[in-house]
Amino acid sequence: MNQNNNRRNFIKTASIGALSTLTISQIAASAFAGSNAKGKKVTIQKGDIILLQGDSITDSGRSKQRQEANMAQSLGNGYALNVAGTLLLKNPEKDLKIHNRGISGNKVYQLAERWQADCIDIKPSVLSIHIGVNDFWHTLTNGYKGTLQTYIDDYKKLLDSTKRQLPDVRLIICEPYAVLGVKSVDKNWYPTFDLFREAASNIADEYDAPFVPYQAAFDKAIKLAPPAYWTVDGVHPSVAGAALMAQTWLEAVKY
Repeated sequence: MNQNNNRRNFIKTASIGALSTLTISQIAASAFAGSNAKGKKVTIQKGDIILLQGDSITDSGRSKQRQEANMAQSLGNGYALNVAGTLLLKNPEKDLKIHNRGISGNKVYQLAERWQADCIDIKPSVLSIHIGVNDFWHTLTNGYKGTLQTYIDDYKKLLDSTKRQLPDVRLIICEPYAVLGVKSVDKNWYPTFDLFREAASNIADEYDAPFVPYQAAFDKAIKLAPPAYWTVDGVHPSVAGAALMAQTWLEAVKY
């Protein structure tokens, strides 16, 4: 019995030690490899218009007065800026145009309310959507009456409408995530919130889109540093968390 315990402890310690040697790039790659993405990636092409959509995690303090592509003010100070910086640095010859249209507090139906101006009119060739945390969180804090089925139905309706109007758009679906035990995220989130994460994964699969597995990335990252290092409240990323998100997002594209 003692030998078995010692063996289990050795394996556990060895696994933690191995993880601690991983770089953030390796964590992101490992998270993506373990997702349901099945190797699906979007290839970034010359002249692509890339639109990052979502809630406050995407918004991240972007200027609503400056809407130009590739501008620091219009990209905010979160993962969208990190993504844009890497893509623009690595592809100066491709004439990429990268936009951020995330808005704090949004749920799926609120994306739909502003979709013409904030998506269709931009005519993105690559559309990344990170939405879902508020569709659950606001049922706990804001009196929102939407359900998991509301989230699924609204999301599919939005994607169907988008594909009709932009039939060649290449989709990227990002996973809503939360980090337990940091301020806003407690045991009351579970197990229901996990169903929203699963729904996003299933939607990515149904629409043949790459899936960005943020939860797995954060779950691995908190083995390297405490949860509060990566997120300020369990939902919104820290500076390090935003960089982790960008690195994980970049695993979903070929650039």
